[in-house]
Order: sequence, then C-alpha cells, then structure tokens
Amino acid sequence: MVQGADVFVIGGGPAGLAAAIAARKKGLRVTVADGRCPSIDKACGEGLTPDGVAALQDLGICVAAHEGFGFRGIRFLDQDSAASADFPAGHGLGLRRPVLHGKLVEYARAQGVSFRWDTPVVGICHKGVILPDGVVPAKWIIGADGIGSRVRKWSGLDAAVRSGRRFAVRRHYRIAPWSDFMEIYWGANAQAYVTPVGSEEVCVVLISGRSRLRFTCIDAEFPELAQRLAAATPANAERGAMTIMQRLKCVYRGRVALIGDASGSVDAITGEGLCLGFRQALALADALEAGDLGLYQQAHRHLSRRPELMGRLMLLLDGRTALRERALRALASDGDVFARLLAVHAGAESRVRVAATSALLGWRLVAA
Repeated sequence: MVQGADVFVIGGGPAGLAAAIAARKKGLRVTVADGRCPSIDKACGEGLTPDGVAALQDLGICVAAHEGFGFRGIRFLDQDSAASADFPAGHGLGLRRPVLHGKLVEYARAQGVSFRWDTPVVGICHKGVILPDGVVPAKWIIGADGIGSRVRKWSGLDAAVRSGRRFAVRRHYRIAPWSDFMEIYWGANAQAYVTPVGSEEVCVVLISGRSRLRFTCIDAEFPELAQRLAAATPANAERGAMTIMQRLKCVYRGRVALIGDASGSVDAITGEGLCLGFRQALALADALEAGDLGLYQQAHRHLSRRPELMGRLMLLLDGRTALRERALRALASDGDVFARLLAVHAGAESRVRVAATSALLGWRLVAA
C-alpha cells in the first residue's frame, strides 16, 4: 500500500524544502518529490538579504560564518558613479546554492520529512499526487516546481500578469572579495550582480534582456568589473537561467497551493527570490494549520508587494542610460537617500516613509 501524506510538496528546491520544514513543524506528515537528486544547483546570485537570513532562522536553520560570506549592504556602480549604503540592521549573506540546499535537505530530514528523489511527478488528481509507480494520497498539494510550473497548469492557476523575460548567466571566480558589499554594476545593455560567497570566491551573475548574453561581454559592458576579474580564475563554466516578473491572480485552488517561483516571481536583480520563498513557506504553514488556504492568499499578496515594487523601480533603469546616470548621480551625492531606499528594500520602512523617500529621490533627480 502506498503511504499517504498530509502535505505533498512537488519540487525539492529551497522554496519546496522551506514549505516542507514549516509544515512539518506544525505536526503534519510531509513528503517531498523531485525529478532530480540533491544537491540541486541553480544559476542565481546566491545572496541573502538580512530578512532572508532572519527567515532562515525562523525556519530553524542557522548558517555558520565559515559556510558563506557576510556583506553589509549594497553598492551600485556604472562607469561614472558609485553609490553604496549599509543595511539598516543585520547583514546579508553570500552562500553557495548547493551549500544552502544541502542544509535545507539535512534539516528537513531531521524534522521527519520524507523524500522521493529522482521521482518525477506526472500529475495530480482528486486522490492526491500521481507518480510513475502509483497515486500517493495527500490532503494538501504544494506546487514548488519553479517558473514553468506544471502544478500551476494542472490546477488551472496559470492566469498571470507577466513582464518581459530576461536572461541570466552565472559563473564563480576564485578571488578574494574586494568589497564587503553586494555590488550591482550597470552597463548599457546588462547588469552584473557580484556577491562574495567565501573568503576566496565571488559569484558573478550577468542579467540582460538579450538571450545571447555571455561573459565575453564583460569588457565592453563593465570595464571596471573586468579589471577586477582580470587576475581571477573561473571556478566553473557559465550556467544560464531565465528571470521574469510574474504575478498570479490566485495562488491556490481547492487543496492545491503554489509557492516560490511557481506562485509568481520577481526579477533576479532584486535579490529577493529566496527570502520571499522562505516567508511564503512560513505563511503557508500557518494557513495549513488553520485549514484555510485563503489566509495564504492574503499573506502571499502582502509579502509580494514590496519586492514587486522594488523590481519595477530597478528595471526602470535598465536600458535607460540617461535616467540611470541621473539616478546614480543623485544617490552618490546624497547617501541618506540611498540608505533610505535600501531600508525600503529591506522592509524596514513604513508606507509613509516610502512615499517620503520617493519624493526626496524625485527632487534629487531633478537636481542631478
């Protein structure tokens, strides 16, 4: 007889594992299935904001200092200007994705989560989840299977508002971090997102609307970064991914709920994807405990609002050279404005402060 589960999670990435951990802590029987085997890697920036670090801790997971690299804030750079600001509280953490995934798997297993690795899910039905060897009964089904989610299609939740696709390529370099900031370099056609992930390694992600983006463009797009990396040794080959701004009309139907990129996504340049997934997992567990996924829908909408806003604001600078140059000059000339914007990004500001900061930035743009 196939053993059932209270919660069956389809997708064993960070969001799915976080959902499994949070649900298990509520006393629910949880199974996770994925067509791959751990550890699962993904071409991403590998940076956690302070809120992301706090969300991991809320799940019960702590990361030792030697497992990653702490950074104190964010720095924007283009060929003429640079602006930086510290996080209002706490520190960010650069952490290799396989390391993060391994810690999530280990902790989930210790909490009693069951796993079906190398097991593709082929469908869902009124009884539960359809696997190649039969149907697993499940009270709740969680889709955590990424941007191209099949669970989203199977459950009729694919209606969404989508922005343009962008493309990313990632590579690690063996070099001591030259900064204790996460750095975002702005070029005419792309951005480079640099995160220190160890005492002798940095992660570099290039993001652009151009699908043919490759690391060979660094010299032309980001001469300062190219100079930094001239003496570095690539630690691995390029690896690509797609990023998209996507907001679903609804993230649950019946007893099926979506989480992580399957439930909508923000552009990778925000660095909010992991934090958002962890916070969604905690909210979803509360809704499962209450037996009301409508509560999750409300929480999901609230959690997504700020990252979506920051994503749209940052993408306004993409491809708009004159606006970007004025914005960076404004931020460089008044560090308080950038610090307040970063506080908004980190979720440490009220709506009133957000409006005041936006007005102040507007005046600085006029004067820049």
